[in-house]
Amino acid sequence: MPNGNLKKWLYCHNYFLNFMERLNIMIDVASALEYLHSGYSTPIVHSGLKPSNVLLDEDMVARVSDFGIAKFLCNGDSMVLTNTLGTLGYIAPEYGSEGLVSTRCDVYGYGVMLMEVFTRKKPSDDMFVGDLSLKTWIQRSVPEFTYQVIDANLVMNVDEEHGDKIVEFASSILELALKCCADSSYERINMKEALAQLQKIQRGFSR
Repeated sequence: MPNGNLKKWLYCHNYFLNFMERLNIMIDVASALEYLHSGYSTPIVHSGLKPSNVLLDEDMVARVSDFGIAKFLCNGDSMVLTNTLGTLGYIAPEYGSEGLVSTRCDVYGYGVMLMEVFTRKKPSDDMFVGDLSLKTWIQRSVPEFTYQVIDANLVMNVDEEHGDKIVEFASSILELALKCCADSSYERINMKEALAQLQKIQRGFSR
């Protein structure tokens, strides 16, 4: 992929993604996961979603890669028991503690990545210690103090009205991310719902 991976675009100097570019990429990722979960006769759980596994083509269209630890949910299973293989910070609580894998694990990882993309903070960032995690940091800040947690580069060098619009829509995205990251897998929305909400946010921002 000529434009490398999402991690490079988030963290390397001389690379920058504006608000709409980040949103479009995350819609591409949601579309890919929605297909893996419900667009094929056998649901597939990726299990290893993170920015380095999102590749960008010449048109900045995102492709989900690295299916080395993906799982097939066969025979109508909604959940399987397996050894935990994944990157800390992105894995769902039930996967990390019990080895339970379902499509809802991908939803959790997607929610974490959604937070990361719009805050430019890794879940492993040094600031997250004790009971402060990327998720709790967002929970304590959104929606009243969204401007304090989003990537400052998103509102740099834009006029006040456009900056306010970015903060408003980023708040909606981060609230969606929290729905994806509910501690209980049964309280999480699914990828179809997440994709529909992101597309609605995309249409609203484009007006």
